[in-house]
Amino acid sequence: MDGLVVNPTLSRLKLPHKLHPTTPPSLSLSFYLRLQPQYHPFNLSVSTAASVLEDQPQSESDPLQFSNYDEEESYGDVKKIIGSRALENGAGMEYLIEWEDDHVPTWVPGNLIAGDVVAEYDNPWWVAAKKADDRALKEIIESEDGRDVDAVDGDGRTALLFVAGLGSESCVRTLLEAGADVNHRDNGGGLTALHMAAGYVRPGVAKLLVEFGADPEAGDDKGRTPLDLAREVLKATPKGNPVQFARRLGLESVIRILEGAIFEYAEVEEILEKRGKGNNVEYLVKWKDGEDNEWIKAALIADDLVKDFEDGLEYAVAELVVGKRDSGEEGKKEYLVKWADFEEATWEPEENVDPELIKEFESGNGNGGV
Repeated sequence: MDGLVVNPTLSRLKLPHKLHPTTPPSLSLSFYLRLQPQYHPFNLSVSTAASVLEDQPQSESDPLQFSNYDEEESYGDVKKIIGSRALENGAGMEYLIEWEDDHVPTWVPGNLIAGDVVAEYDNPWWVAAKKADDRALKEIIESEDGRDVDAVDGDGRTALLFVAGLGSESCVRTLLEAGADVNHRDNGGGLTALHMAAGYVRPGVAKLLVEFGADPEAGDDKGRTPLDLAREVLKATPKGNPVQFARRLGLESVIRILEGAIFEYAEVEEILEKRGKGNNVEYLVKWKDGEDNEWIKAALIADDLVKDFEDGLEYAVAELVVGKRDSGEEGKKEYLVKWADFEEATWEPEENVDPELIKEFESGNGNGGV
């Protein structure tokens, strides 16, 4: 069995080939602060939050095109709405109208229907979403009233974005199980439900969204991923402030969830080279699983592995342990290691020997020793 002499079991995040991390642009939280003022989900001051993200202007969209509605045709009076659907890219809504006369039901643009008629149909849905009322959402969904669970408001936001920001795992699950688009992007900045969970510090929701297939690398209109956002909010959250302690813990939890969804864990065999300066330092690492060597940012590699490289320690491949002795320090052991690269075995402190090699030696030789 092979093993490393120095830090044999150190594992860190390994970047997939498609990922190219970048420094996130400057942001502010003003979008999130105006998400739902009457049900403000933040447990921190507005000034702290608003210092991080900046609002994003909405882009003008092309005129809405509808399928089968003819404005020149006379349809009579509206009886009720019996269905809804969002247009492509969340550009607006149209509703299936049941008419008082015998005309067949027709899809009509929302802006051509009387406001009170639309409100009667839509208000219960949006009130349930903005209050994170799981029971009400379920009742509406189970009523089979033809409603699109991806219905959008004027900013292209769905109910899923609201309940994700409010932190309701039960509502998020209800909507996703009903077929809600987990990666829907709003029209006010390209934000997804995972952005909302990150910005509002909702680790449970973030984990649930990832489990349902949310894309952790989806960028908003400025290229920010949910992970970028969580890191920026953490950076702006004061350290050493007891009031902010729980918030920082929540953000760190969100970051771990998103990193786990983006990166894969792999064991570093050794560092081969170094390049760059300051924040741009990278190391060329060799992976134990045989994957191609990769240049990795210093921050993503275990500190002690980097220290060993900087101190000039050499790496070698151990074949097996052939002996054990007391090191002279109380409770410390040394093991005699046979190497693949040279003939002479050497005594090494226990912490520098692969635990699997030690286990193999102990199981075959008892307490052994030479």
